[in-house]
Amino acid sequence: MIPDITDRRLLDAIADGLPLTSRPFATVAAWTGLGEDEVIRRLGRLLAGGVVKRLGVVVRHRELGYHANAMVVWDVPDDEIAEAGRRAAAYPFVTLCYQRPRRPPIWPYNLFCMIHGKDRAAVKAQIATLNGQAGLARYGHAVLFSRLCFKQRGARFDREPAPALEVA
Repeated sequence: MIPDITDRRLLDAIADGLPLTSRPFATVAAWTGLGEDEVIRRLGRLLAGGVVKRLGVVVRHRELGYHANAMVVWDVPDDEIAEAGRRAAAYPFVTLCYQRPRRPPIWPYNLFCMIHGKDRAAVKAQIATLNGQAGLARYGHAVLFSRLCFKQRGARFDREPAPALEVA
């Protein structure tokens, strides 16, 4: 599916997130000049077509007291990663769980899990649970605690395509 100009205008309008109003789609409709039903229909079509993967909430976890945040990474054999990922993602304290390509020789890890916690001891105990109960201990792993928090926001795209370059 290829988004049309109206879809692109709609995506641009929600790039910073949906407004915190009682009727966010009506507010977006007012911003874009579309009807509320049209905004909902178009977003549904963009989701179904795979242009938009998901609409979700970005929680500012540090403002809620979660300062011990760790990305845990494992080096899981490729033929085991789907099952290992399902086991890890089943735990309620795992907020993200996904596969990424390895970057040898520096980065051998391919399974990534994010855990947000209020203190390091609690997060370390949760990692031990994943290693033990989820059966991840047999894989090499590393724990990366966050030191900085960067602003999270939606994807941004150029409004106009870049001009083609002339090749001499």
